[in-house]
Amino acid sequence: MKYKLFILLSGLAVSLFAQEQERISDLEKERQNILTEIEETTQLLDANKSTISNALNRLILLNSNIEYRKKMISSLNRELSGIDHGIVDREIQIKVLEMRLQEKKDNYAAAVRKMYIYRNRLNNNLLFILSAENFTQSLHRIMYLKEYYKWQKRQASEIIEKQKKVNTEKLILLNSKEIKQTLLAGRTSEEDRLNEEILSKNEEIQLLERNKKKLLSELERKKRQAEALNQRIEGIIAEETSMSASSRNEAQEERQAEIKGGYAMTAVEKALSSSFADNKGRLPFPLSGNYKIVNYFGIHQYKELSKVSVNCNGIEMETTPDNEARAVFDGVVSRIFVLPGYHNSIIVRHGNYLTLYSNIDQVYVKQGSRVNTGQTLGKIYTDRENGNSTLLHFELWKERTKLDPLPWLNR
Repeated sequence: MKYKLFILLSGLAVSLFAQEQERISDLEKERQNILTEIEETTQLLDANKSTISNALNRLILLNSNIEYRKKMISSLNRELSGIDHGIVDREIQIKVLEMRLQEKKDNYAAAVRKMYIYRNRLNNNLLFILSAENFTQSLHRIMYLKEYYKWQKRQASEIIEKQKKVNTEKLILLNSKEIKQTLLAGRTSEEDRLNEEILSKNEEIQLLERNKKKLLSELERKKRQAEALNQRIEGIIAEETSMSASSRNEAQEERQAEIKGGYAMTAVEKALSSSFADNKGRLPFPLSGNYKIVNYFGIHQYKELSKVSVNCNGIEMETTPDNEARAVFDGVVSRIFVLPGYHNSIIVRHGNYLTLYSNIDQVYVKQGSRVNTGQTLGKIYTDRENGNSTLLHFELWKERTKLDPLPWLNR
């Protein structure tokens, strides 16, 4: 009864083990993705030296790395738990296989002993056949001997195969234990790095606290620059909206606005606007390569710093030097202008939607030119005097309304 229960439990263990292996595989992929995020963020931190002007962005990057590091440790813990379950299940499987192997060996040995004794009594196989009472019985004995030798050969082969399987399972178990030790060492390393990053974060916070007055002054300057950019965009939108109401294309086509007082569009522009809206959530990011979002849409308070908040009209992405901005959708370059704090800014119109790309150093397009999705618009400015900060400011508008760009982008 106990043996049957053990076999039943082993069958359940095999099923659970297969599920656990699949889960461990998923955790390994998750861990690799987290590791990529950590490496990219670390690269950005290494590329940007700490200054008061970019300290808030560095603080965000450090917070990002700390959160990813915590996720990594959590993933390692779950993977270790899975490995432990797998080791237990594998040990049960080996125990069952060894029991079945021993049972088969015992049965085989018993059968061989019986046959040996029987054959000795009859002296040999020929005597065994000739001692039959009649011809039919002799034939049966011949067939019996043939089947017995086939069975004997088959049993020997099965014993060898089961022994191989036991040995294989033991090797897999040994490998699982080695993986466990590697994961334990990895977790210790991640915990050490987490402590280092928390220490770096605290140093950044102390730097900001010591220079709070200078930081607030810097934020006030950036706020004025952002307001100037906002006014410039609103002025451009108002100007283009006014011009659209009276302009005609080559075919003298009537323009129509989607809303009262809105931008009057041609049929082509309406189709473009509709297509842009249909691609919400699938637009590519306005830059490629390594980047991290350091400012999100709206007003955000820094929990580590009292009375420090920022208001962003779009999103800002810290990236590596020499990276380029790219168009998120087909459109027309409607305006290129320069403003303090943002260097060159490019507005691309997609019907009654507009995307803004600011802090551009070298512009690759001209006003009025058509651009395609993913086309490079310009090289992003790297502030060599501000810790090599390379920051792209990106905004999304519909008519005169600012939109949060993030839900529109494919993350």
